[in-house]
Amino acid sequence: MDLQKLYSYVRRAVQDYNMIEEGDKIAIGISGGKDSLTLLYALAGLRKFYPVKFDICAITIELGWSKYNTELVNDLSGVQKLCDELGVEYHIIDTEIAPIVFGAREESNPCSLCAKLRKGALNEEIKALGCNKVAYAHHKDDVVETMLLSLMYEGRFHTFAPVTFLDKSMIHIIRPMIYVNESEVIGFVKKYNVPVTKSPCPVDGYTKREYVHQVLKDLTKDNRDVKKRMFTAIADSKLDGWDKENEAVY
Repeated sequence: MDLQKLYSYVRRAVQDYNMIEEGDKIAIGISGGKDSLTLLYALAGLRKFYPVKFDICAITIELGWSKYNTELVNDLSGVQKLCDELGVEYHIIDTEIAPIVFGAREESNPCSLCAKLRKGALNEEIKALGCNKVAYAHHKDDVVETMLLSLMYEGRFHTFAPVTFLDKSMIHIIRPMIYVNESEVIGFVKKYNVPVTKSPCPVDGYTKREYVHQVLKDLTKDNRDVKKRMFTAIADSKLDGWDKENEAVY
């Protein structure tokens, strides 16, 4: 996938769900992974030619891995360089989430608490910077996988919405990459040598989401259009698969 195709996908999603309005200041949550950095490219480019004027900034919530284990280091120098090249202000927020979740608390299911603490720290910084929206880098595979997670572990049909309003923080969450396939993201980062940072999280790759990711992968081997059909079912307004109020955590 090249930049023009990425812009096309993102612009279509933004227009279909009215994600961006005049004067918005949008924070992009940056983990350093392939998805968030692809979104950074997309919105940094889109703001140059989109008819509605908006601004962006990038935020990383540094979890404090080195404080939990000196062998775990999250090198964000490549992200800083990329933000400088794209003309995007970049903020790194130091926290002690990793020592709390994996050290003091020794959580048996750390993902839920970690996600809640990260979102709390992110929302606090978003408000401090004067942003009214935050962009998450969920792509089409994430949409379908979350639906499967909901079916398998909750017994209901739903996934996160393209746009969600958080009443408590008065922040809109937008997901401009919902039309992008993960395989296209992988191709993009290879094509443009995007400086992806490997996650230092010790449970990375061993979560419920990773299990469902493999399930979807196996289903796609037998039926290449299965993901497309699932996404269509979610987006069908009669089924109302989008969850516009809740943020599921897995």
